[in-house]
Amino acid sequence: MARRRLGVALTRQRAAHIKHLLETTNLNHAQIAAEVGGINQGRVSEVKNGKRFPDVSASEYGGGS
Repeated sequence: MARRRLGVALTRQRAAHIKHLLETTNLNHAQIAAEVGGINQGRVSEVKNGKRFPDVSASEYGGGS
């Protein structure tokens, strides 16, 4: 039986959005996860600490969802 993936995939665009929010707001990880939608605060932490998408910068965020 195959495992089902739940939630939303963490894409390059979402990682850029997370980094943008980390740099420009005082939101905590849970609030950023809610703003980005469909991810949990652990993914926010992984992006922040460079474990996921270390090559993405906040400037790549174009303002879309």
